[in-house]
Amino acid sequence: MNSTQRVRGPVTRRRGWHILEAPEDPGVEKANRRRRATEPRRRAWHILEAPTGEQPAPDATTELGPALPDEATVNFVLDLVLRIGEVQMASGAGASDVTATILSLTAAFGLPHCEVDVIFTSITVTCHRGTDANPITALRVVRSRSLDYTRLSQTEMLVQQILRGNLSAEEAYTELHKITTAPHPYPRWFATLAWGGMAFFITLLLSGTVDVAVGALIISALIDRLGRLLNRVALPFFFQQAVGGLVATGLATFAVNTGLVPTRFSTLVAAAAITVLLSGLSTVSAVQDAITGYNVTAAGRTMETILMSAGLITGVALALNIAKALGFTPAEPVLPAQTADSLLVIVPAGAAAAACFAIASYSTLRSMLVAAAAGAIGAGVYGALVIVGRFDVITSSAVAAVVVGFSGGVLARRLKVTPLVVAVSGITPLLPGLSTYRGLYELATQSNGNLSTLIKAAAIGLALAAGVVLGEYLAQPVRTGLGRLERKLAGPRMAGPLRTTDRRLE
Repeated sequence: MNSTQRVRGPVTRRRGWHILEAPEDPGVEKANRRRRATEPRRRAWHILEAPTGEQPAPDATTELGPALPDEATVNFVLDLVLRIGEVQMASGAGASDVTATILSLTAAFGLPHCEVDVIFTSITVTCHRGTDANPITALRVVRSRSLDYTRLSQTEMLVQQILRGNLSAEEAYTELHKITTAPHPYPRWFATLAWGGMAFFITLLLSGTVDVAVGALIISALIDRLGRLLNRVALPFFFQQAVGGLVATGLATFAVNTGLVPTRFSTLVAAAAITVLLSGLSTVSAVQDAITGYNVTAAGRTMETILMSAGLITGVALALNIAKALGFTPAEPVLPAQTADSLLVIVPAGAAAAACFAIASYSTLRSMLVAAAAGAIGAGVYGALVIVGRFDVITSSAVAAVVVGFSGGVLARRLKVTPLVVAVSGITPLLPGLSTYRGLYELATQSNGNLSTLIKAAAIGLALAAGVVLGEYLAQPVRTGLGRLERKLAGPRMAGPLRTTDRRLE
């Protein structure tokens, strides 16, 4: 063997290292085994160490992932989705509906991970763009609330077009501006007539005669016009409700005591007017938010409902006490007796009252027809249970509301109508206007009056709201096209899309 020749033994390849083994030398073989045993631990340790040498520059032609959107694009999209959420919140949609809509839209426009925080008066959205870019946060305050179901329905259609990829962000922004700046589909006097018509049919629902119903129409229309005037001077809604209750009860009591109308006129007119004033409260949305876990928004809406109801109670009680001080005798509320033949009036009256509420809330013609069907179903179920006599008023109201919620959940989206419109309109004829007036009458005129009747009225309102939400839950298994979005957000969807492109919600 010459000096340049090397000894060749068995060569083992381990992780790129060529280890020369000399089998004839036991010491070398033992060292190799020791090194092989400790090598994995050394490599695992080096994974935790920061690299000390220079790293090669990344190749410009190599893709490292999708490019992050710039700040201008993110700000534009966030402003768009916040405006859409504002329309939903102002129209009474639940916080879970607004959250789902915003997450769906941000995913459709290609934004990375977003978080949404909805409370009663504001909406906040944060877009996280990874570790290399700062997050962007946008906030919008919901300053005004108004019932405009046409605007809500058109916004729902806009959201569907965006999710289908038919509109860009710029085109969607233009369409949303047209929706929010467009005038109401009906003139204001027509909405006032609809509020009066609602009182007219509720009076018939309470077994009133046509002449009494006409009086309820006139007084409710007068209250609506008075409320518009007070709204122009920015009088808080608490005092507007108090004025409405005062006018309704005061005029009805005065007309009865002057002999202009029958004694029963006072009870039915006041009950119908109180029902109209209660119809604008967001009880359904408050219960939905509480059930779906948005407790802050639920607390805010509940407080608003309590405050508006307190204003109404204040006005009615003040009118009764003024009448008592002037020597007038308020008519004692008497629950009307109903028979099986009463269903021939209850069902169409409930349908017409629900349709009038939908018109007064500026609903489309299709929404008005579906709302009328929901009102007929709710009034029919309630009337049948009451006439049978085996269920109390609270249970009958809850069962009727469940049927309305179920029907709306199954059929509303098939008919391209927002379920919220159907739910609220369907239970409106069943609101406890008569029970509220009777409870206030007992407190104002009886020395031993208690709060039991008023508590019963509050229980009826809560049963109606909770029943509608439960009906939406029961409709989920049988509704076609149900995505995982509802289950992820733990609640029924009364507004916004059912499906989303956001994988975090799938």
